[in-house]
Amino acid sequence: MAEQADELKKLTTIATDLELSADLRTNATKQIGKIGSHDALRALLDLAANEKLSKSERELAIKNARDIIRSAR
Repeated sequence: MAEQADELKKLTTIATDLELSADLRTNATKQIGKIGSHDALRALLDLAANEKLSKSERELAIKNARDIIRSAR
C-alpha cells in the first residue's frame, strides 16, 4: 500500500511539473488512471482542478477519473 502511495506521489509530481514536457505530464496522468484506486481518483480530481495545467491536461485527468468511476460498478 505504501508503495502505491509513493508511486502516486511521484506521478502527481511529474503531472504537475510545468518545467517538464506536456507529453511527460500527460503520460504521468495516464499512469495515475491505470492505478485505478480511490487515491488515484482523488489525485486525478486534484489535477483537473489545477488551473496551472492546460485545458487538455485537465480534461485528460477528468476522463481518467471518469474511467475509474465507471470501472467500479
